[in-house]
Amino acid sequence: MALIDDEERPRSKPRFQPMVFDGWDVAQLREYIEALKAEITRAEEAIGARDAQRLAAEAFFKKG
Repeated sequence: MALIDDEERPRSKPRFQPMVFDGWDVAQLREYIEALKAEITRAEEAIGARDAQRLAAEAFFKKG
């Protein structure tokens, strides 16, 4: 029986865990928003990279 590398294992869908904002001041909330925006940008870049790979593969294997 072959061992499966961590990268080959099925990944569970990440679940968003809402934060509890009790006790956060405005500055902390703004920092949190900026961190979320940065993470959204990173996710969008990953989507773009995957789309580019898919399009390149489709162009490579396109018939006639």
